[in-house]
This record gives sequence, C-alpha cells and structure tokens, in this order.
Amino acid sequence: MKRQCLSLLTLLAAILGSSIVAFAGEPQNTDATQQNSTFPTILIGLAALLILAKLGGELFERLGQPAVLGELVAGIAIGNLLFFGIPSAEFLKNSEIIGTLAEIGVIVLLFEVGLGSNVKDLLKVGWSSLLVAVAGVIAPFFLGWLAASFFLPDSSQLTHIFIGAILCATSVGITARVLKDLGHLSTKESRIILGAAVIDDVLGLIILAVIAGAIRSTQAGLELGLAEVVLIAVKSTAFLLGAVAIGHFVVPNLFRHAGKLERRGVLLALSLAFCFVMAWVASLVGLAPIVGAFAAGLVLDEAHFETFRTHEQLNLDQLLTPVSSLLVPIFFVVMGLKVDLSFVLKPEILLFAGALTLAAVIGKQVCSVATIEKGVNRLSVGLGMIPRGEVGLIMAGVGMKLVVPDANGVIEPVVSSSTFGAVILMVMTTTIVTPTLLKWSLSNKSGSEVSDQISGVLVEATE
Repeated sequence: MKRQCLSLLTLLAAILGSSIVAFAGEPQNTDATQQNSTFPTILIGLAALLILAKLGGELFERLGQPAVLGELVAGIAIGNLLFFGIPSAEFLKNSEIIGTLAEIGVIVLLFEVGLGSNVKDLLKVGWSSLLVAVAGVIAPFFLGWLAASFFLPDSSQLTHIFIGAILCATSVGITARVLKDLGHLSTKESRIILGAAVIDDVLGLIILAVIAGAIRSTQAGLELGLAEVVLIAVKSTAFLLGAVAIGHFVVPNLFRHAGKLERRGVLLALSLAFCFVMAWVASLVGLAPIVGAFAAGLVLDEAHFETFRTHEQLNLDQLLTPVSSLLVPIFFVVMGLKVDLSFVLKPEILLFAGALTLAAVIGKQVCSVATIEKGVNRLSVGLGMIPRGEVGLIMAGVGMKLVVPDANGVIEPVVSSSTFGAVILMVMTTTIVTPTLLKWSLSNKSGSEVSDQISGVLVEATE
C-alpha cells in the first residue's frame, strides 16, 4: 500500500512539475485576441490547481484537519511562487476562466449547504438553538466591527461593518465533521450547535445581502438611510421566504413530471439547473448569487425525488458529490491565490488577524449564555460555534469585488488584499483549534462547571 501511495505521489509530482515548467515558459498573454494561445496554459494551470488541492486536502486530513485548509494552503503556495522566481503562475490569479469555475464552485457549495439544511428541521431546533444563533451573530458582528475600526481607521465605515459581518457565520460542515469524529452527534449539545450553525448561515447571508446592497447603493450615489437598509433587509428575507414557498408549491410538481423521463442524470441536471436559476434570480433582485444557491438547496427535499427512484440508483447528495469534488476545491485554491504573503506577514496585519481571531472566539462564547436548556455543557456549545470555514471565506471573497470610498475619498475594495489575508488566517486558526478544544470540553467532566463559570463571568460583564 505504501509503494502504491509513493508511486501515486511520484506521478502527481511529475505532473505538477510539468505544470510549473509550463508556467515558467509561457508568456503572459492578457489580450483577448490571444485567448486561443493561452487556453492550453489554463488547462495545465487547472491540472496544477486540482493536484495541489487534492494533495493539500489529503495531507491536512491525515493531520486531523479539514481538507479545506489544505486547499487554502495549496492556493497560497501557488499564489506566491513569485518568491521562488516563477512569475508565470501569476496569470492564474487573473484568469477569467478559472475565476468563473471558482464562482460556479462556490454556488455548488452553497447549494450543498442548503441541501444539508431543512426548513422543518430549522423550525424544530428549539429556543436554545435560535437564541444561540442570534447571540452568535450579534456578538461577533460588533466585536469584528470594533476590531476593524481600530486597525483600519482610514477605511470606510461600511468596510468596518462588512468585516464584522464576516465573523458572523459558523461552518456547519466543519462542526458536523468534528462532532461526528468524536461520536457526539446525538447529544443535546450537538443538536443545539448544528441547529444554531444552520440558522447562523441564514442570518449571515441576510446580513451579507443587506450590507452588499448598502454598498452598491453608495456606489450608485444614493443616500443611504435607515429606510433603505430596512428595504434591503425586507427584500432579502422576502426572497428566502419566497423560495421556501416555491419549494412547497411548485418544485414537487416540477420534479414529479420530470421524474417520468427515463434517462439517467435528469435528477442532477434538473437540480443544478434549479440552483443556477435561483442564483440568477437572486442577482436580478440585487442579492449575491450564493443566496439564491443556498435557497435552492434549502427548498429541495428528498420527498421531491420519489419519481426518480426507478431509474436513479443514487440520491441527489451522492450524484452531486463528483461535481462538488471537482469545482469546490478550485474555489478554495483560488481564495488562497488571493493571499499575498508580502502583505500578510507584516506585523500590523498579523496583529489584525490576531484581533479578528480573538473577536471570533470570544464572540461565539457569548452563545453559552444564550443556552437555556438544563444539563447542557454550555462551554461545548460555545466552542462548537467557533470555526468560520467556507461561509466566512465566501463573504470575504464577495467583499473583494465591492468598492467604497475611504475616509479620504479614495476608492478601494471593501476587503483589500491585506485584510483578506488576515481573514484567511482567522479562518484557519478558528478551524484548527476547534477540534482539540471541543474534544477536551466534551470529554472533560468538569466542562459543565467551567462553562457555568464562564457564563457567570459573561453575565456579570453585561450587567
């Protein structure tokens, strides 16, 4: 088995080596008239991205960490090849084709997150999950806003608010994986954490829609008042509620008739088409496409696919796995490509990353106060809400495409390259520390006592 692994790694290294040689020998063509000549280079670039993503993911999973961290590190490595005298890899950062594949990847990812959620389950999670989710959004939001205001005094107030919004969401996938590995998926703490994490994602996407809408209004030269913000919030909420209504009344009939088609692949094709249409509709009403993709996954239910059972041997989650395995890693590698180590390794950026991480961790510990069920390890609930993961990265990626005037009137991205690097460090740190802390908390009998003490301190601090 070891020889087979060694042979595979040797083959992958050879392919990767040829990719790097191709980067080094390929001239930088950015003119649209030279698109045909750059296409082969994009192919070898994609080969390198996918190989490094899988190798990085494999390495980090063997180290007990989520594969997404390995994919990020792979992107960071490729994006900073300039330090090693290989400037030709720089074109990957600006390639429209690779960027488009990454955008499709994030839409598929949010579609998967939505599929893993269920409206009925959201309504059954109980008051503890709801209160934990709300507390886990409010506290990190204001702490992140405060940290951004301190470290980025010359940036726009909207930039500070946006960075606070990045800290709101909790990674459902990472948290669920940790709890599953620890064998605690059926406990009260796990049900509260996972229910709250899903609600966090919904609230986080609504907040993203509101802030992004406010920024676009500012770009258009419109006066931004309370009425405009409320209107954007109402529009975002109405979109999600409308998507749920469509899922209840329209989607079952649509899939029931489509299930009469006997060709395999109809279920996957129709589901992805529905996802893309919802993402398009979201963009039409001024929301991020990922909101529509999440809504599409949220409204689809296994009950809609009963007519496909006769000729589809796999369920939708299984059918979607090969698609997401190809496209989603490209998104995370591209996110890593955007990290410029020459900016990130500056002392002030490292301090900013540390402040964001501290705000992210402390903000989620406020969740322990919001847990009202008896006999629950509150510390575990707070620790389980720490990892930011994919949703935080997605929101940061959206912020890099938005621009606002700073305090001096200079137009700048809402999330600059250095700020994006700080967010990446925050995401990686919160993801890495969670498994160890959560394992200690759930296995330590004194965890409940510690959580009660922490809750007492937090309650006293708020009085």
